[in-house]
Amino acid sequence: MAQPAKSAPATSAAAPTHTVLVMGDSLSAGYGMAASQGWVALTADRMARQKPGWRVVNASISGETSAGGATRIAAELKRTRPAVVVIALGANDGLRGLPLEQTRGNLDRMIRAAKGAKARVLLVGMRMPPNLGKAYTDGFSANYVALAKAHGVALLPFLLEPIALDRNAYQADNLHPTAAAQPRLRDHVWKALAPLLR
Repeated sequence: MAQPAKSAPATSAAAPTHTVLVMGDSLSAGYGMAASQGWVALTADRMARQKPGWRVVNASISGETSAGGATRIAAELKRTRPAVVVIALGANDGLRGLPLEQTRGNLDRMIRAAKGAKARVLLVGMRMPPNLGKAYTDGFSANYVALAKAHGVALLPFLLEPIALDRNAYQADNLHPTAAAQPRLRDHVWKALAPLLR
């Protein structure tokens, strides 16, 4: 019985002290693959090697909208007490054609909540297909730029940028990236995330 008591302090001493909280949808939840294959898990693996003392909590849910994220973020901030929050939501809003002002308002609430918890924020944007109309697609992308500027937070304009034109990088639904494409997404996000890990 004495053995666990001796090893417990060493374990806690080696435990990460800073948390990155990822609030996303299926693109961040690793839809259609093992959780360990997704870009968030791959980022956690890299972080363990390159940024000891940091960990990742993936609170992403497939099908999540910005409204869902805005509803959940307070509890997640309380539960994880993150130093950095990655907000990667809005894609499902766009695919459903939800009002741009609604999405922007929800993302605004999430950014304010994260900053209120003293966390640094990385806002990860999305783009919509042209069939939704130029006014909507342009406004959708502009939401992320405007929010990042208004709040002074880091912005990655388009999560899928490295694979946007590569049909082979997507699963059969043509919406979700394959497991093979995940390292490219990890590398893309890492460029914006790494400077926040301080």
